[in-house]
Amino acid sequence: MKRVFSGIQPSGTMTIGNYLGAMKNFVKLQDEAECYFCVVDLHAITVPQDPATLHQNTLNLAALYLAAGIDPAKATLFVQSHVPAHAELGWILQCIAYYGELGRMTQFKDKSAHKEVVTAGLFTYPALMAADILLYQADLVPVGEDQKQHLELTRDVAERFNKRFGETFTIPDPYIPKIGGRIMSLEDPSRKMSKSDESAGAYISMLDEPDVIRKKISRAVTDSEREVRFDEERKPAISNLLTIYALCADKTVDEIAAQYQGQGYGPFKKDLAEVVVAALEPIQERYRALLSSGELQTILRQGAERAAASAAPTLAAVKEKLGFLV
Repeated sequence: MKRVFSGIQPSGTMTIGNYLGAMKNFVKLQDEAECYFCVVDLHAITVPQDPATLHQNTLNLAALYLAAGIDPAKATLFVQSHVPAHAELGWILQCIAYYGELGRMTQFKDKSAHKEVVTAGLFTYPALMAADILLYQADLVPVGEDQKQHLELTRDVAERFNKRFGETFTIPDPYIPKIGGRIMSLEDPSRKMSKSDESAGAYISMLDEPDVIRKKISRAVTDSEREVRFDEERKPAISNLLTIYALCADKTVDEIAAQYQGQGYGPFKKDLAEVVVAALEPIQERYRALLSSGELQTILRQGAERAAASAAPTLAAVKEKLGFLV
């Protein structure tokens, strides 16, 4: 059985892009592979965080994982800082990665631009990301386009360690969904939908109220032609909305386009809003129930215990091969 690892930072609002591009796929993967899903709170502190906000965001994200359909009986869900092996292997891999490699990471360049203070952790966090993956000997890592470079670094570091010290790490491959891997902004289809966008109208939050969702979709930009069809080059805005519709309705893009042939954008956007509302409402109900119960803390504690037991043999093998006393 293949092993899968993926992590999401608890850094605020989760968008429908996070759901369709990641969480919805996680739910499918848990029936096909041995899955480890992590709230990567250690990554979150590479930039300043308010402690109370980080605490609540961590709980919120864990609840959303479960509300989206992650089953703790099938997959291991845990918080990164609850398994100290992540930080320990992260330091070791900082000593295997090269300064030049880390300096070439485009995400570091983007996140550090125009900031007065840049932490060392922001520079070295790809080594921690590598540790997250390699600890569990993951075969597959669901990644978006913006994380592919980090996964390549993970592969390079793993191969370097294996060559120097003997076969230790599984070399992971990316898992990129055929559709939905990159949901775009509702206001600018040339940019990825992002929770950090200054305009709330650019994204749909997983927790947006139904009327908010309807308003955002009604105001979403469209293309000059009135035909509802998928053409990412000539009709990027409608193609993005078609992708969202298809994934929420569990239909193909072609089926949706055929359904609205000759109808124009109005009926299409109105129905799209209702499809998104219907997809998110049960998730929101389950999310609220989880936060108000004691179930969440128990699930995370049990998940951390399973994750720590799985990670321990890898960390022990690494330390022994490096010459540490074990």
